[in-house]
Amino acid sequence: FAARQYMMQLHSTKLLKAGTGARVLLVVSQPSYASRIRLSRCSAAAAAPITEQVLRTGSLTPELVQKYHEQGYLVLPGFASQEECKKLQQRIEELLEGFDPSTVKSVFSTKDQKKTTDEYFLNSASNISYFFEEKAFDAATGRLRQPKQLSINKIGHALHDVDPVFRAFSRAPRVAQLLRSLGYARPLPVQSMYIFKQPHIGGEVVPHQDSTFVHTTPLSCVGLWWALEDCTRDNGCLWAQPGVHKAGLTRRFMVTPERSVAFDAPAPAYELDKFQPLECPAGTLVLLHGENIHYSCENTSPVSRHSYSMHCVESAPGYEWTRDNWAHRDPSNPWQPLYG
Repeated sequence: FAARQYMMQLHSTKLLKAGTGARVLLVVSQPSYASRIRLSRCSAAAAAPITEQVLRTGSLTPELVQKYHEQGYLVLPGFASQEECKKLQQRIEELLEGFDPSTVKSVFSTKDQKKTTDEYFLNSASNISYFFEEKAFDAATGRLRQPKQLSINKIGHALHDVDPVFRAFSRAPRVAQLLRSLGYARPLPVQSMYIFKQPHIGGEVVPHQDSTFVHTTPLSCVGLWWALEDCTRDNGCLWAQPGVHKAGLTRRFMVTPERSVAFDAPAPAYELDKFQPLECPAGTLVLLHGENIHYSCENTSPVSRHSYSMHCVESAPGYEWTRDNWAHRDPSNPWQPLYG
């Protein structure tokens, strides 16, 4: 998941349950002028040349498909409009209106997932669940240090199915055409999350591969990551290593018969100087190959970095969703393909 940002994606977070509560307003900050200048320069270097037709239809050119397969990611500025970004942010505001942070059901920490993961997290594959930053809570009192709208880490993992606004965005014809361009016959969205990357406390997402958490045989995961606000080095932009996906998958994250979770191998050591910053403006879509290694730093700046991500796998004949993946759905509520 990431989430990367993800409880699955390597944060320390607290889990809270939905309920009723006061209205929440999302804070949307803007990067400094210096950050904007650096952002535009880095985006120009990282992004592939795209046309209005690509943005309008989602049909990638052969050159763009080749670049995705060569470097393991593809940066598409302007794929989502500013209006679409604001609509998703407004919908999250509405969801937070009914969220009561006073009912703490469990604590989640990816630093020690085996001890802290529970049914709340595992059941989030089928619903909309709320996860808070660990640093949002006072260690002595257990209370939030600041308002909940500035404390939440992410919301997941079934926005793309359960919520009508996110469902329409995630299943737009342009998104389906993107997956067609990449050769998917029956793409299946299996998880989604809204990531806040809060000012000052937004958690680090350590280097990871999405296929570690979203596994099929053969491997087929692709991540779609939309920047809903400008992303810079200051507020925790993505960093990715070009071409590393060709080395394959290094480890798995699995659920046990006892409903615990664990990695099957230690985290590898990574050479961070080989990673490239993917600074980008709001509306950018980043496609991430499932075996690409990427990360984001802790956000210690006063600027938030909201994003929305969705992970898809191939579900055509010949592909199998691995049984010990953490995410599963009841047969009465199956995942639904984009097409096919």
